[in-house]
Amino acid sequence: MTHQSADAFQPSSPERDEPQLAVVTGGAGFIGSHLIKRLLAEGWRVISLDNYFTGSEENHQPGAEYRRGHTKDIAKHIPEIPHIIFHLGEYARVTPSLEEPYLVWEHNLTGSAAVLEWARTRSPAPFVVYAASSTKFAQGEEGRFLTPYTFAKTTVADLVQAYQKWFNLSVAVVYFYNVYGPGEPADERGTLIARLLAARRAGKPLPLRKPGTQRRHFTHVEDIVVGLLTIAHQKAEGEFSLGAPYDEYSIEEIARMIGGPIVWLDPLPGDRSSSHLDISAAQALGWQPRQHLADYIAQELRAMEQEAQLCVGG
Repeated sequence: MTHQSADAFQPSSPERDEPQLAVVTGGAGFIGSHLIKRLLAEGWRVISLDNYFTGSEENHQPGAEYRRGHTKDIAKHIPEIPHIIFHLGEYARVTPSLEEPYLVWEHNLTGSAAVLEWARTRSPAPFVVYAASSTKFAQGEEGRFLTPYTFAKTTVADLVQAYQKWFNLSVAVVYFYNVYGPGEPADERGTLIARLLAARRAGKPLPLRKPGTQRRHFTHVEDIVVGLLTIAHQKAEGEFSLGAPYDEYSIEEIARMIGGPIVWLDPLPGDRSSSHLDISAAQALGWQPRQHLADYIAQELRAMEQEAQLCVGG
Protein backbone atom coordinates (compact mmCIF):
# COMPACT_ATOMS: atom_id res chain seq x y z
CA MET A 1 0.00 0.00 0.00
CA THR A 2 1.36 3.42 -0.93
CA HIS A 3 0.29 6.74 0.52
CA GLN A 4 0.90 9.81 -1.55
CA SER A 5 1.10 13.41 -0.42
CA ALA A 6 -1.64 14.57 1.91
CA ASP A 7 -2.30 17.50 -0.43
CA ALA A 8 -2.55 15.30 -3.53
CA PHE A 9 -6.02 16.70 -4.23
CA GLN A 10 -6.90 20.31 -3.51
CA PRO A 11 -10.38 20.91 -4.96
CA SER A 12 -9.88 24.65 -5.35
CA SER A 13 -7.24 27.28 -4.77
CA PRO A 14 -6.62 30.95 -5.60
CA GLU A 15 -4.23 29.85 -8.38
CA ARG A 16 -6.76 27.53 -10.05
CA ASP A 17 -9.54 28.94 -12.22
CA GLU A 18 -11.59 25.75 -12.35
CA PRO A 19 -12.43 23.44 -9.44
CA GLN A 20 -11.24 19.86 -9.72
CA LEU A 21 -13.77 17.41 -11.11
CA ALA A 22 -15.10 14.40 -9.21
CA VAL A 23 -17.34 11.76 -10.76
CA VAL A 24 -19.63 9.78 -8.44
CA THR A 25 -21.35 6.70 -9.83
CA GLY A 26 -24.52 5.98 -7.89
CA GLY A 27 -24.64 9.66 -6.95
CA ALA A 28 -28.43 9.65 -6.60
CA GLY A 29 -28.27 6.92 -3.96
CA PHE A 30 -28.09 7.05 -0.18
CA ILE A 31 -24.32 7.18 0.33
CA GLY A 32 -23.64 8.91 -2.98
CA SER A 33 -25.90 11.85 -2.15
CA HIS A 34 -24.17 12.42 1.19
CA LEU A 35 -20.77 12.23 -0.50
CA ILE A 36 -21.77 14.70 -3.21
CA LYS A 37 -23.10 17.16 -0.64
CA ARG A 38 -19.72 17.16 1.12
CA LEU A 39 -17.74 17.35 -2.14
CA LEU A 40 -19.72 20.42 -3.22
CA ALA A 41 -19.13 22.04 0.17
CA GLU A 42 -15.39 21.51 -0.36
CA GLY A 43 -15.49 23.25 -3.72
CA TRP A 44 -15.39 20.31 -6.13
CA ARG A 45 -17.23 20.21 -9.41
CA VAL A 46 -19.29 17.01 -9.30
CA ILE A 47 -20.89 14.84 -11.98
CA SER A 48 -23.14 11.97 -10.93
CA LEU A 49 -23.79 8.97 -13.16
CA ASP A 50 -26.76 6.91 -12.01
CA ASN A 51 -29.26 4.63 -13.77
CA TYR A 52 -31.79 5.16 -10.94
CA PHE A 53 -32.25 1.46 -10.31
CA THR A 54 -32.28 2.33 -6.61
CA GLY A 55 -31.28 6.00 -6.77
CA SER A 56 -33.83 8.81 -6.56
CA GLU A 57 -34.10 12.36 -7.84
CA GLU A 58 -35.09 13.27 -4.29
CA ASN A 59 -31.42 12.74 -3.38
CA HIS A 60 -30.17 15.33 -5.88
CA GLN A 61 -27.89 17.99 -4.41
CA PRO A 62 -28.05 21.54 -5.80
CA GLY A 63 -24.87 22.33 -7.66
CA ALA A 64 -24.10 18.82 -8.90
CA GLU A 65 -24.67 17.68 -12.47
CA TYR A 66 -26.75 14.51 -12.82
CA ARG A 67 -26.55 12.23 -15.83
CA ARG A 68 -28.85 9.26 -16.24
CA GLY A 69 -27.19 6.14 -17.56
CA HIS A 70 -25.65 2.76 -16.86
CA THR A 71 -22.02 2.45 -15.78
CA LYS A 72 -21.41 0.07 -18.70
CA ASP A 73 -21.90 3.14 -20.92
CA ILE A 74 -19.74 5.48 -18.83
CA ALA A 75 -17.52 6.42 -21.78
CA LYS A 76 -20.57 7.77 -23.60
CA HIS A 77 -21.97 9.66 -20.61
CA ILE A 78 -18.71 11.05 -19.16
CA PRO A 79 -16.42 12.37 -21.92
CA GLU A 80 -14.70 14.63 -19.37
CA ILE A 81 -11.52 13.57 -17.62
CA PRO A 82 -12.03 13.85 -13.85
CA HIS A 83 -9.38 13.97 -11.18
CA ILE A 84 -11.13 11.26 -9.20
CA ILE A 85 -13.99 8.81 -9.56
CA PHE A 86 -15.88 7.40 -6.59
CA HIS A 87 -17.39 4.18 -7.91
CA LEU A 88 -20.43 3.52 -5.71
CA GLY A 89 -22.93 2.63 -8.43
CA GLU A 90 -23.48 -1.12 -8.12
CA TYR A 91 -26.17 -3.61 -7.14
CA ALA A 92 -26.06 -3.55 -3.35
CA ARG A 93 -28.31 -6.13 -1.73
CA VAL A 94 -27.28 -9.56 -0.50
CA THR A 95 -30.35 -11.79 -0.32
CA PRO A 96 -32.30 -10.42 -3.34
CA SER A 97 -29.25 -11.19 -5.50
CA LEU A 98 -30.18 -14.87 -5.28
CA GLU A 99 -33.40 -14.10 -7.15
CA GLU A 100 -31.91 -11.82 -9.81
CA PRO A 101 -28.26 -12.73 -10.42
CA TYR A 102 -28.43 -11.39 -13.98
CA LEU A 103 -28.86 -7.88 -12.54
CA VAL A 104 -25.82 -8.40 -10.32
CA TRP A 105 -23.67 -9.41 -13.30
CA GLU A 106 -24.85 -6.45 -15.37
CA HIS A 107 -24.41 -3.81 -12.66
CA ASN A 108 -21.37 -5.12 -10.81
CA LEU A 109 -19.32 -7.10 -13.30
CA THR A 110 -20.15 -5.56 -16.69
CA GLY A 111 -20.62 -2.05 -15.31
CA SER A 112 -17.52 -2.02 -13.12
CA ALA A 113 -15.31 -3.50 -15.83
CA ALA A 114 -16.42 -0.64 -18.09
CA VAL A 115 -15.63 1.91 -15.37
CA LEU A 116 -12.11 0.53 -14.98
CA GLU A 117 -11.50 0.50 -18.73
CA TRP A 118 -12.81 4.06 -18.98
CA ALA A 119 -10.47 5.17 -16.17
CA ARG A 120 -7.50 3.33 -17.68
CA THR A 121 -7.94 4.97 -21.07
CA ARG A 122 -8.25 8.57 -19.77
CA SER A 123 -5.13 10.69 -19.93
CA PRO A 124 -4.28 11.43 -17.25
CA ALA A 125 -6.11 8.55 -15.58
CA PRO A 126 -8.27 9.51 -12.59
CA PHE A 127 -7.75 8.16 -9.09
CA VAL A 128 -10.32 5.37 -8.61
CA VAL A 129 -12.03 4.85 -5.25
CA TYR A 130 -14.09 1.66 -5.30
CA ALA A 131 -16.82 1.06 -2.72
CA ALA A 132 -16.38 -2.62 -1.85
CA SER A 133 -18.36 -4.70 0.63
CA SER A 134 -17.40 -6.05 4.03
CA THR A 135 -19.11 -9.31 3.04
CA LYS A 136 -15.72 -10.22 1.57
CA PHE A 137 -14.54 -10.92 5.12
CA ALA A 138 -17.52 -13.03 6.18
CA GLN A 139 -16.80 -16.64 7.08
CA GLY A 140 -13.32 -16.67 5.60
CA GLU A 141 -12.86 -17.51 1.93
CA GLU A 142 -16.33 -19.06 1.83
CA GLY A 143 -17.84 -15.59 2.23
CA ARG A 144 -17.37 -14.71 -1.41
CA PHE A 145 -19.53 -17.66 -2.47
CA LEU A 146 -22.49 -16.92 -0.17
CA THR A 147 -24.55 -15.13 -2.82
CA PRO A 148 -24.20 -13.64 -6.31
CA TYR A 149 -23.77 -10.27 -4.61
CA THR A 150 -20.87 -11.34 -2.38
CA PHE A 151 -19.22 -13.12 -5.29
CA ALA A 152 -19.54 -10.12 -7.61
CA LYS A 153 -18.37 -7.53 -5.06
CA THR A 154 -15.32 -9.61 -4.14
CA THR A 155 -14.53 -10.27 -7.79
CA VAL A 156 -14.71 -6.56 -8.66
CA ALA A 157 -12.48 -5.68 -5.69
CA ASP A 158 -9.96 -8.17 -7.06
CA LEU A 159 -10.31 -6.70 -10.55
CA VAL A 160 -9.72 -3.16 -9.28
CA GLN A 161 -6.47 -4.27 -7.66
CA ALA A 162 -5.52 -6.20 -10.81
CA TYR A 163 -5.87 -3.01 -12.86
CA GLN A 164 -3.43 -1.37 -10.49
CA LYS A 165 -0.91 -4.17 -11.05
CA TRP A 166 -1.46 -4.51 -14.81
CA PHE A 167 -1.79 -0.87 -15.80
CA ASN A 168 -0.44 1.09 -12.82
CA LEU A 169 -3.90 2.58 -12.27
CA SER A 170 -4.05 4.49 -8.98
CA VAL A 171 -6.82 2.87 -6.90
CA ALA A 172 -8.24 2.52 -3.41
CA VAL A 173 -10.61 -0.28 -2.40
CA VAL A 174 -12.82 0.76 0.51
CA TYR A 175 -14.91 -1.73 2.46
CA PHE A 176 -18.19 -0.47 3.94
CA TYR A 177 -19.79 -1.95 7.05
CA ASN A 178 -23.61 -1.72 7.29
CA VAL A 179 -24.05 1.98 6.61
CA TYR A 180 -26.96 3.79 8.27
CA GLY A 181 -28.09 7.39 8.64
CA PRO A 182 -30.49 10.08 7.37
CA GLY A 183 -32.03 9.25 4.03
CA GLU A 184 -31.38 5.52 4.34
CA PRO A 185 -33.95 3.63 2.21
CA ALA A 186 -36.45 1.55 4.15
CA ASP A 187 -38.01 -0.44 1.31
CA GLU A 188 -37.36 -4.10 0.53
CA ARG A 189 -33.89 -3.13 -0.67
CA GLY A 190 -33.21 -1.07 2.42
CA THR A 191 -30.79 -2.03 5.14
CA LEU A 192 -31.51 -3.38 8.60
CA ILE A 193 -31.59 -0.17 10.65
CA ALA A 194 -33.94 1.67 8.29
CA ARG A 195 -36.32 -1.29 7.96
CA LEU A 196 -36.57 -1.83 11.71
CA LEU A 197 -37.10 1.87 12.41
CA ALA A 198 -39.77 2.00 9.70
CA ALA A 199 -41.58 -0.94 11.30
CA ARG A 200 -41.45 0.74 14.71
CA ARG A 201 -42.72 4.02 13.23
CA ALA A 202 -45.63 2.17 11.58
CA GLY A 203 -46.49 0.35 14.80
CA LYS A 204 -45.68 -3.04 13.30
CA PRO A 205 -43.62 -5.90 14.75
CA LEU A 206 -39.93 -5.72 13.93
CA PRO A 207 -39.06 -8.36 11.31
CA LEU A 208 -35.94 -10.37 12.18
CA ARG A 209 -34.39 -13.37 10.52
CA LYS A 210 -33.63 -16.32 12.76
CA PRO A 211 -31.59 -17.00 14.80
CA GLY A 212 -31.02 -13.32 15.68
CA THR A 213 -27.45 -13.89 16.84
CA GLN A 214 -25.96 -12.72 13.53
CA ARG A 215 -23.49 -9.98 14.43
CA ARG A 216 -22.78 -6.86 12.39
CA HIS A 217 -20.65 -3.72 12.61
CA PHE A 218 -22.57 -0.52 11.87
CA THR A 219 -21.23 2.73 10.42
CA HIS A 220 -22.87 6.15 10.18
CA VAL A 221 -22.94 7.59 6.67
CA GLU A 222 -21.12 10.73 7.85
CA ASP A 223 -18.19 8.60 9.01
CA ILE A 224 -18.18 6.83 5.65
CA VAL A 225 -18.09 10.13 3.76
CA VAL A 226 -15.27 11.49 5.92
CA GLY A 227 -13.36 8.27 5.32
CA LEU A 228 -13.81 8.49 1.56
CA LEU A 229 -12.64 12.10 1.49
CA THR A 230 -9.68 11.33 3.73
CA ILE A 231 -8.57 8.71 1.21
CA ALA A 232 -9.27 11.05 -1.70
CA HIS A 233 -7.38 14.02 -0.27
CA GLN A 234 -4.30 11.90 0.33
CA LYS A 235 -4.75 9.90 -2.87
CA ALA A 236 -4.04 6.89 -0.68
CA GLU A 237 -3.73 3.61 -2.54
CA GLY A 238 -4.56 0.24 -1.04
CA GLU A 239 -7.40 -1.41 0.92
CA PHE A 240 -9.27 0.38 3.69
CA SER A 241 -12.09 -0.79 5.95
CA LEU A 242 -14.48 1.88 7.23
CA GLY A 243 -16.46 0.76 10.25
CA ALA A 244 -16.94 1.42 13.95
CA PRO A 245 -15.36 -1.33 16.09
CA TYR A 246 -17.37 -0.15 19.10
CA ASP A 247 -20.68 -0.55 17.24
CA GLU A 248 -20.91 -4.31 16.85
CA TYR A 249 -24.27 -5.83 17.76
CA SER A 250 -26.38 -8.89 17.06
CA ILE A 251 -29.48 -8.12 15.04
CA GLU A 252 -31.61 -9.06 18.05
CA GLU A 253 -29.72 -6.55 20.19
CA ILE A 254 -30.53 -3.90 17.60
CA ALA A 255 -34.22 -4.81 17.69
CA ARG A 256 -34.27 -4.64 21.51
CA MET A 257 -32.61 -1.22 21.31
CA ILE A 258 -35.35 0.03 18.98
CA GLY A 259 -38.09 -1.61 21.03
CA GLY A 260 -41.40 -3.23 20.25
CA PRO A 261 -42.54 -6.77 19.46
CA ILE A 262 -40.49 -8.95 17.14
CA VAL A 263 -41.76 -11.23 14.41
CA TRP A 264 -39.32 -14.02 13.66
CA LEU A 265 -38.81 -14.97 10.01
CA ASP A 266 -37.09 -18.01 8.58
CA PRO A 267 -33.40 -17.62 7.82
CA LEU A 268 -32.40 -16.87 4.27
CA PRO A 269 -29.55 -18.28 2.21
CA GLY A 270 -26.46 -16.10 2.25
CA ASP A 271 -27.07 -14.57 5.68
CA ARG A 272 -23.65 -14.50 7.31
CA SER A 273 -23.17 -15.09 11.05
CA SER A 274 -20.43 -12.52 11.73
CA SER A 275 -18.05 -10.01 10.19
CA HIS A 276 -14.40 -9.08 10.66
CA LEU A 277 -13.25 -5.46 11.00
CA ASP A 278 -9.75 -3.97 10.99
CA ILE A 279 -9.64 -0.19 10.50
CA SER A 280 -5.91 0.26 11.12
CA ALA A 281 -5.16 1.24 7.49
CA ALA A 282 -7.74 4.04 7.58
CA GLN A 283 -6.58 5.12 11.04
CA ALA A 284 -3.04 5.47 9.67
CA LEU A 285 -4.44 8.20 7.37
CA GLY A 286 -5.95 10.02 10.35
CA TRP A 287 -9.51 8.73 10.00
CA GLN A 288 -11.52 7.71 13.05
CA PRO A 289 -15.25 6.86 13.33
CA ARG A 290 -17.12 9.34 15.52
CA GLN A 291 -20.80 8.46 15.38
CA HIS A 292 -22.60 5.95 17.61
CA LEU A 293 -25.53 3.81 16.52
CA ALA A 294 -27.21 4.02 19.94
CA ASP A 295 -27.25 7.82 19.68
CA TYR A 296 -28.78 7.68 16.21
CA ILE A 297 -31.49 5.24 17.27
CA ALA A 298 -32.29 7.34 20.36
CA GLN A 299 -32.59 10.41 18.14
CA GLU A 300 -34.94 8.60 15.78
CA LEU A 301 -37.08 7.34 18.66
CA ARG A 302 -37.36 10.88 20.06
CA ALA A 303 -38.47 12.09 16.66
CA MET A 304 -41.16 9.38 16.60
CA GLU A 305 -42.40 10.48 20.02
CA GLN A 306 -42.59 14.09 18.88
CA GLU A 307 -44.50 13.06 15.76
CA ALA A 308 -46.96 11.08 17.88
CA GLN A 309 -47.48 14.02 20.24
CA LEU A 310 -48.12 16.34 17.30
CA CYS A 311 -50.69 13.92 15.92
CA VAL A 312 -52.47 13.73 19.30
CA GLY A 313 -52.29 17.46 19.80
CA GLY A 314 -53.38 18.22 16.23
